[in-house]
Amino acid sequence: MQDTYRTIAAPTEALYKEKGSKFIALAYPVYTEEEIKEILAEVKKKYYDARHHCYAYTLGADKSRYRANDDGEPNHSAGDPILGQIRSADLSNVLVIVVRYFGGTKLGVSGLITAYKTATADALEQATILEKHETVLLQAHYGYPQMNDVMSLVKEYDLPVRDQQFELDCKLTIEVRKALQEEVTAKLQDVEGVEVKLLE
Repeated sequence: MQDTYRTIAAPTEALYKEKGSKFIALAYPVYTEEEIKEILAEVKKKYYDARHHCYAYTLGADKSRYRANDDGEPNHSAGDPILGQIRSADLSNVLVIVVRYFGGTKLGVSGLITAYKTATADALEQATILEKHETVLLQAHYGYPQMNDVMSLVKEYDLPVRDQQFELDCKLTIEVRKALQEEVTAKLQDVEGVEVKLLE
């Protein structure tokens, strides 16, 4: 099962100019569609006076979730070229938004494709590429007596803890590599009194 993917380490930005039009490409590492919506809203607010905010993204190690949006540009002249660059760089969990300020001269469909493609490629070239494993979040509920057993499993698998509440009832949210999800879940459930659920 493929659970490794390449993504960018941090947001990057690039600028491409053509016949007075400005294309500002903004690349972001992302994990969820919720996060993508938030970033889009922020970018639209920041560049509120721009003519277009075209974007594309891919999510998941298998890149099965993706979207391309032309935001008012001619069909397939913006979103698809952006998506094409993300794919040709073999990246996932990446969102690229290209903000366009119209310069008064029409570029034609082929001119637009070149502009969106080049701006995106420039932004991605500046990024540091990381190889990551796809992970899931598991939440374990247990009583105080099970604490040691649960924590020793967390240590054994070197699992990042995302959230923890230690009261009479303990709750622990851990990040687990997707390929190990079943194994870790089974081991946690082997401890008497531990309930495990997958967080969506």
